[in-house]
Formats: sequence, structure tokens, C-alpha cells
Amino acid sequence: MWRNSASFSSKLLSVSNPTPSIHFSSNPLRSADIFSAYGVRTGLFQILLYSSSAGIPSSVDSLKLGLEKSDGGRAFGSASSAMDFNTSNLASASVSKARDLAESIRHYGRCYWELSKARLSMLVVATSGAGFVLGSGSAIDFAGLCHTCAGTMMVAASANSLNQLFEINNDAKMKRTRQRPLPSARLTVPHAAIWATSIGVGGTALLAYKTNALAAGLAASTLALYAFVYTPLKQIHPVNTWVGAIVGAIPPLLGWAAASGEVSLNGMILPAALYFWQLPHFMALAYLCRDDYAAGGFKMLSLGDASGQRTALVALRNSLYLLPLGFVAYDWGVTSGWFSLESTVLTLTMSAAAFSFYRERTTKNARRMFHASLLYLPVFMSGMLFHRMYDDKQGLVETNPDLLVELTSSGTWEQKNKKNESQNKLRESSVRLKPRPPVAYASVAPFPFLPAPLCTTNYS
Repeated sequence: MWRNSASFSSKLLSVSNPTPSIHFSSNPLRSADIFSAYGVRTGLFQILLYSSSAGIPSSVDSLKLGLEKSDGGRAFGSASSAMDFNTSNLASASVSKARDLAESIRHYGRCYWELSKARLSMLVVATSGAGFVLGSGSAIDFAGLCHTCAGTMMVAASANSLNQLFEINNDAKMKRTRQRPLPSARLTVPHAAIWATSIGVGGTALLAYKTNALAAGLAASTLALYAFVYTPLKQIHPVNTWVGAIVGAIPPLLGWAAASGEVSLNGMILPAALYFWQLPHFMALAYLCRDDYAAGGFKMLSLGDASGQRTALVALRNSLYLLPLGFVAYDWGVTSGWFSLESTVLTLTMSAAAFSFYRERTTKNARRMFHASLLYLPVFMSGMLFHRMYDDKQGLVETNPDLLVELTSSGTWEQKNKKNESQNKLRESSVRLKPRPPVAYASVAPFPFLPAPLCTTNYS
């Protein structure tokens, strides 16, 4: 009976302990004979019974608790991993949205840049700014200059955008223009129309509010002529080049009017230079791109001139028309005498390139004349600005011609007499000169916003 109970207890031990059973027969010191005593076997069985009856957790219960604990840990870990997954999803979504926003800004910025022909618009702004400086006299209103340049840039961008809006089909047929935003469908037509209208109205309003109505009117006329006269005329008659030259000559006059508030004869020198300069410039371009213009359906002079002789003659003739402008600028007091010499050398250089193209009408000579025209305009404008003359001394002659009144740098009227001090005192006692009121000087000042000069009645 005890043997049976001992064998039963050994079976229970083997069940409760899943570890591999130890074979005592492998060790002579731990043989079954040494540990086969009755007390040992019964004691082992009693301990097993006591542990079962006393409620001490056995190894099976411990295994169950371990499984329960591991299940709870696994649930907590899965919850934390879900939170980490949601956080990473939010972060990746935010990064994706920021990337999409940056890509949209880059896309539309590139489209607006190409639609506005930004480089050409900046050239227009440069001519307008030069006209503003030339019309400013001795004092330059830099805030007014910035407003004029900003308004001119917006109006020029609007005109170029409308030009491309009206010529979508033509641009799609030309290699040079088929990758523009509208022919390539990177921008929709309503989008381009809203862009062109908004910046055109905004630029004109800016000029009207910050400069004067005359400058705003010139800007609006430039926009209308370019978009609604020059653009459709390109598909009708070659005279479009001359109309486009008139449009290109208005921005420097706009700048002059924004600075001085009027259109004077002195302000016509730079516009005249722009007008005559554009004809050789565009004649060279029309000769170089005549196949593209023919494919696009544009009526250019070079298309009806197979030999290129008329095209080259127009370029040469208008290059020579630029020769007297430097002397006129000096004669009218706009620039110094040095500018007349520099302008003559510069014009002769471009005329030589035009004559070379007229004598031998090749693509190489046409490209050389085109590059010479690109060099001419910035050098000519820089020379005018560098050698410009401004009248900072306004002479006032009264009944006595020996008395000269000058405006000093401090803005007060200083009187200088060519006679000595004793003669001044004698003249002062005998003849009392009545000065003209300050309003008379302010009315002829080039800047109505400048303070009227101070005028004193005591002469010393």
C-alpha cells in the first residue's frame, strides 16, 4: 500500500514539476537504495499533502498567476504602442501637410514668376525708377521712389499676364513659349485672369494714392495699350512693333511724372531713348525667332522680308536716331557734357553692330546686335543718372542785378552781395528791396511736398 502511495506521490511530483526528472541511478551516492527508506518516502508524501491542504500555491497556480501577469503587461504594452502609433501618424500627417504647402507655394510662385515675365517687368521698373530720379531734382523722395517702383512692377506684371492670357493658343505652337504656365496647363485660365486683374488694379491704385493721378493715368494707359492694342495687333500687322515701342517708352515718363507731378520737355529724353532702342532690339529678336513667330501666327516684319534687308535697315536707322540724344540732354541741362561724349561712343558701338548686320545678314550678326542692344540700355541709363544735373541754386534777380539770392543746404535764404560791406549799407539805406513771398517760390518748386523756403526782409 505504501509503495503504491509512494509511486502515486512520485507521479504527482512529476506533474507538479515540469522540469525533466533526475535519474538517481546515474550517481552511486544518490542511488535508490540510499533514499529508499520508508520515512523519506512517507515524509515526502506528507509534505505534498500538507502543501495541498494548507493552500500554499503550487507551481501550477504560480504558472497561472504568471500567465495572468503577462496578459496584463501585454495589454498595457499594446495600449502604449497604440498611443505611439497615433502620435507618429499625427507627426507624419503634419510633415506631409507642410511639405504639400511648401510645394504649392513653390509651384504657384514659379507660375506667377513666368506669367508676369518677371525679368522683363524688372527692366520696366528700372526705367521707371530712372525717370523718377531724373525728375526729382536735388532731393529724392525715397518713399515715393519705392511706391513708384512697386506700382510699376504690379502694372507691368498684369500687362504681361494678360498678354499670355490672350495668346495661349499661339504660345502653344512656339518652342520658345510652349512651356509657359497656361499652354502647359500648370495654371488655369480663371486663376490667371484673377491674378492679372487684381495686381493691375492694385498697382494703379497704389500709384494714384501714393504718387499722383498723372502717374496712375500713365500706368493705366500702358496697361491698356499693351494688353488690348499691342497684343491683338501682333496677329494683324507688323506695325505692332512700333506700337510696342510706344508702350515701352511710357514707364520712364511715368517715373518723371510721379516725381515732378508734370510731363515736361526734359522728361522726354529717356522715353525717346527707350523708343528708338526697342526697334533694333526687337528687329534682331524677330530675325532670330522668325520661324517661331511664323509657327505662332504672329505678323512680324521679318516674316515678309526673306532677305532680311528691311529688318536690318530699320535696326540701323533707329540706332543712328539715338546719336543726338546725349547732346540734347546736355543742351537742355539734364546732364553734364561728359554724358554727351559717353552716349555718342555707346551709340556708335551699337550702330556698328547694326551696320554689320545690315551688310551681312546672318544669325551670328543678328545675335551680336541683340547683345549690343542689351548692353546699351543699362549703360545709357546709368550714365544719365551719374551725370545728371540738378538746379540747387535758384537765382532771384530783383531791381538790383548785383544781388543774388541762393538756397543753401540748410534750406534758408542766404544773401550775397558782390559789392563790399560799405556799399551794401549805403544801398540798404537808400533802396529797400521788397522780397517775393515764399508762396511764389513754392509754386515753382519741383516738389510741392517740400517746405517753402524761408525769406527774410533784413539784408546784411
